Amino acid sequence: MRGRKPAVIVTGDLENLPTPPAWLSKEAKAEWRRVVPILIERRILTDADLAVMAGYCSAVGEIAQASKIIAVEGLTFEGKTGPKRHPAVGVRNEALAHMRQYAAELGLTPVSRSRPSVRDDDPANPDLGLE
Repeated sequence: MRGRKPAVIVTGDLENLPTPPAWLSKEAKAEWRRVVPILIERRILTDADLAVMAGYCSAVGEIAQASKIIAVEGLTFEGKTGPKRHPAVGVRNEALAHMRQYAAELGLTPVSRSRPSVRDDDPANPDLGLE
């Protein structure tokens, strides 16, 4: 589809806080418990979005874990040919990129929140807010 996209999205169908996936790290589960209620309150999160939410939280957990390693071991280490970037720096940077992408998809950034308008699932409005 070329041009401007319709500014209508379906509102979320979740009302209760889903349990975070067991495979998420402690930090990732904490982020799940922090963010999911916000998205449920905004009526943004649907059952179909939970995998994306898990990816976002996993990335946040990876950032926290890599940052802890970097805090202890430093940004670089001494290699055979001189200083080398610590592998945790690359892990953190990749996780940051994934987190930003997931955050934008979930409407967790100021820019992504300003783009679409949320429509109400009102059966009395058959045109779904399209004009």
